[in-house]
Amino acid sequence: MAKLTATTSPGLLLFGTVAILGTSIFFVLIPVLLGNAVDEAIGLTRDGVDSDAARSALLDAAIVIIGVSVLRGIFAYGQMYSGEVLGQSLATVLRNRYYEKLQRLSFSFHDIAHTGNLMSRGISDIDGVRMFANTGMLRVLYLILLIIGSAYLMLTLDWQLGLLTLAFVPIVAFQGTIMRLRSRAIWIRIQEQMGVVNTALQENLGGVRVVRSFSGQEHEERKFADSSDEVRVMMDEAAEIRASNGSFMTFSLLVAYSVLLWFGGSKVIDGEMTIGDLTRFLTFLGLLQMPIRMLPMLINSWARASSAGSRLFEILDLELPIQNSPTAQPLRITEGVLRYEDVSFAYEDMPEIPVVKNISFEARPGHTIGIVGPPGSGKTTIAQLAPRHYNVNGGRITIDGQDIREVTLESLRQRVRLVQQDTFLFRDTVSDNIAYGEPDADEGRIIDSAEDARLHQHITGMPEGYDSMVGERGVSLSGGQRQRMAIARAIVLQPKIFIFDDSTSAIDAATERLIREQIAQRAADATTIIIAHRLSTLLSADEILVIDEGRIIERGSHEELLKLDGRYREMHDLQIRPTDDLSGDWFGLNKAPEPTGGDD
Repeated sequence: MAKLTATTSPGLLLFGTVAILGTSIFFVLIPVLLGNAVDEAIGLTRDGVDSDAARSALLDAAIVIIGVSVLRGIFAYGQMYSGEVLGQSLATVLRNRYYEKLQRLSFSFHDIAHTGNLMSRGISDIDGVRMFANTGMLRVLYLILLIIGSAYLMLTLDWQLGLLTLAFVPIVAFQGTIMRLRSRAIWIRIQEQMGVVNTALQENLGGVRVVRSFSGQEHEERKFADSSDEVRVMMDEAAEIRASNGSFMTFSLLVAYSVLLWFGGSKVIDGEMTIGDLTRFLTFLGLLQMPIRMLPMLINSWARASSAGSRLFEILDLELPIQNSPTAQPLRITEGVLRYEDVSFAYEDMPEIPVVKNISFEARPGHTIGIVGPPGSGKTTIAQLAPRHYNVNGGRITIDGQDIREVTLESLRQRVRLVQQDTFLFRDTVSDNIAYGEPDADEGRIIDSAEDARLHQHITGMPEGYDSMVGERGVSLSGGQRQRMAIARAIVLQPKIFIFDDSTSAIDAATERLIREQIAQRAADATTIIIAHRLSTLLSADEILVIDEGRIIERGSHEELLKLDGRYREMHDLQIRPTDDLSGDWFGLNKAPEPTGGDD
């Protein structure tokens, strides 16, 4: 954490350190000046100096003390300013690195991670680190310098009374250490539970229509209230620790005052020290009171920042399973031949259950490969392996003979475009959503892509045309319109390999046929893979692969597969004769779904 802080703004950190040093120096000068003023006033009185001269001397001392206080205030301003800016700078660096890391982590990570927990780390945990950098990091240094400076002056003045005055510091430090350990454990629990609360909130907002449709408001309210109450209980526990520690520190300080007055007063009576010296000790103790009282807050802030930092670095320190190899080169397209060579794959959370088993096929430019199979058969997984959303466990995938693990991810994903069934649209204009993959695309390409996706007419009918805003997650559009926008988003990039993963499921058959024909004309030399449940989508495919339990069980053209009288024929007959006998597991509906990641 300290290394990260130093790299954010070394100049600012140096400025803050200088400000703290100045604040500490002028702070410890005040007791010295007060003691000198008391001794001088007593001396003047004892020597019989007239009252006017005594008042003048006291006025001079007061002016000096005020001047020192002003200088201390200036340095304190620099300390607080640098602390605030340092905290914000550190938070910005952490926030950007955290977001960058989330963008680069694999689909396997996001398959099992809870969105609410990730949001909690990216918001509340980063804020916890910021608060400590702001109010704690520099103040800890200030507290150390203040104690060292005060200790030195008191010990040189009277080492016995100095040790007696400082005796409460290690007691308070020990108590603070115990509090830090207890507080850190609680804050880890609090932050984890806040992740649960955020997850509940995120799920409720995302599924608000389902909640309303099933009158589930009261159930969701109770669920959220239970999670929130757990946070409150843990917060109360943390508050109890802070309160008890604060009370202990107050008691320790009052005991120190009492002991100091007794022994210091005895030394004054015995003539071993002056009243000014006792004033210095009492003032030092009073000055130490403020930073010592700050200690519970600093300890609590450190405990929260420490637990928050550990949670953040759990993510920041994760290795990227999907990344460029050291020898990766840009993908070179000569033909656009995509080959799956004995490919196998299993998800990280269930490595013992392979989802794809020894898949081999070839997709060539100008040809279309169709893939069909029951839910959970591995179709979506096969599609996601081509752009390296996951790495294969066995075999390899090549494009024009180049292993996709040996080419750069950017060049691979520029040329392999996966259009999925579930389309995510950003809260942005229609034009920017279509050109998301290539923001510099000109208006003509955007319009051509929309026309190919049979979306242009609908867009021109919107209030502001291509400048119309798409609602959050695209709720202002129908399911079919969102899918067509996703298709347009893929077309605008002019990739060499198209993979459509049931991306026309919400589009009517007539429109789907027109889109397919238009894409075939525009991308005549492109390699195309179509995954679909609706067999009519695959009738014109050059080869159809029937997938079941991660294996290719049948392959051939539509006519050839019908002649086999196997699983494809069963699926075909069921779709064209919906009133026929539905006995038997025609679509494999009783099969277990894919362990993770598949969204067929």
